Amino acid sequence: MAEFASWWKLLILFCLLPDMSQQAALAEADYYTAGVVEFRQAISLSPTADNAAAYAKIINSENATATDIIVFPESTLNGESTSTFVPHPDEQVNPCLSDPNATYFEEFLVTISCAARNASKYVVINLTEKQKCEDVPEDTRPCASNGLNVYNTNAVFDRQGVVVSRYRKVHLYGEPKNSTYQPELITFETDFGVTFGHFICFDILFYTPAHQLAAEQGITDFVFPAMWFSQLPFLTAVQIQQGWAYSNNVNLLAAGASRPSIGNSGSGIYHGRNGTLTSVMRQDSGERTIYVAQVPKFAKSRSLQKRMKRDLGGSTSRQVATTSSYFMKRDYLENYETEVLELGSGKPGNLSRTLCQGSFCCHFNISWRFLEGTGDSSSYYSYRLGTYDGWRNEQRVDANYIRNCGLFTCSGPTIDDCGQLLPISGELQEPQVAFTRLEIGVTYPESREFLLIPQSLLDNLMPLEPSQFEWSQEKASEESYQHEVRFALKDSQEVSNLLTFAVYGNYYDNECTYGVGNEEEQVSCGYRSSATRSEVLGSGLIISVAILALTWSRN
Repeated sequence: MAEFASWWKLLILFCLLPDMSQQAALAEADYYTAGVVEFRQAISLSPTADNAAAYAKIINSENATATDIIVFPESTLNGESTSTFVPHPDEQVNPCLSDPNATYFEEFLVTISCAARNASKYVVINLTEKQKCEDVPEDTRPCASNGLNVYNTNAVFDRQGVVVSRYRKVHLYGEPKNSTYQPELITFETDFGVTFGHFICFDILFYTPAHQLAAEQGITDFVFPAMWFSQLPFLTAVQIQQGWAYSNNVNLLAAGASRPSIGNSGSGIYHGRNGTLTSVMRQDSGERTIYVAQVPKFAKSRSLQKRMKRDLGGSTSRQVATTSSYFMKRDYLENYETEVLELGSGKPGNLSRTLCQGSFCCHFNISWRFLEGTGDSSSYYSYRLGTYDGWRNEQRVDANYIRNCGLFTCSGPTIDDCGQLLPISGELQEPQVAFTRLEIGVTYPESREFLLIPQSLLDNLMPLEPSQFEWSQEKASEESYQHEVRFALKDSQEVSNLLTFAVYGNYYDNECTYGVGNEEEQVSCGYRSSATRSEVLGSGLIISVAILALTWSRN
């Protein structure tokens, strides 16, 4: 009997060896293959079942064959009427095997678990989750009359269909759902040697959990389901995805809901300072498509791996966005200090200008030339310079503090016309000028929690790539509490279809920002005493003007 037991153990080990060998090979590879899904949810009598069937079809599709991990977008699977329990990852529950008849979990959760198992892939979905209030006794907030909390939740299945991670959205965007009693910082490990953090949609604009996972835990790879409502001029979907990945120097797998008529589209895979591996901003109609790329892994030293990127389903021919092709929200630009960029008529021009709101100042150096063949019959964007130091003025959602400097388009002569797409396309919307030089310089005060992001947007709703611009963020010394930022178009580049060129300074809650508050508060934050905000930014203004003057003189 003992001999039989030993033989049986050896047989099991022998059967496991190929899988163990494959996992070791995946872990040692210098890249993994990821897919992000741009998804238009069903409008039918049974939308949840239809959406789940479409998810499973994508997971098992030929285009997804090479993927190790697939990410689906936010809020495109189920709603509150089909909210489901989601097992705690510690329980290692496999809904496909433990509940095949969907007696406890909703049927769609079982369907996706089985699809992940059958295709042998990690699958990230976003869903409406329910949980009994009695299961979280530490949460003393009032419970709903039905005894349930309802969350906006990510669930992650491993290659066997087991739920290995669960994250609940912290920063809700006007959604009638619950937030957790305490914000969650959630990660999960994979058999291909990468640990992922995850967050959802609006979370990307806040320190916790998105930036915190990168800054404090050193996470280099993220999954990001979103139903993003794009906003001009600074917060369109791919624009913010690429900028966030660039500034944090991380891999970001972003999957977007796809209905441009209400402002939803935008998916992509981004490799830190190397930029976009694949991305899409749909116009006119949504789609159900997986976009796949090989994603270089970051070494432990955080240096970039040099590898040819591979796009297996990227963007098609360039389109020009219009008010009829894409519904676009706009920022509260009337709160900005702005100035019209006077282009003149027909002749090349340049501008060197400092624009301030209070003591926060932005420094612009801009040159342009007029394009041939532009006539009076065409419709053109005009441009303004803008500076803002304050809270994002969006109602009924969590607010973040920003310090922004930017050049952006307007569809008419007033500030109310800015942040608007032109209504027409084709030959009637040809660009009037090409910018041959774009440079923004600004001194930013250090803060306990802040992120400075290069922002750009072209009229096809795609950003410039890192190969097209220069970015620097430096301190004069380790003891300095000021960051000198320069964002510029590369000398070899010119751009004629520009909507936005800006530095987006996200200060989250603005607590412990150098120069903000009284002297006692500054000292408690760890800053040297006797430095007022006006002195900080005033000295920075002199430094930045000197830097830009030197840069200008070299050219």
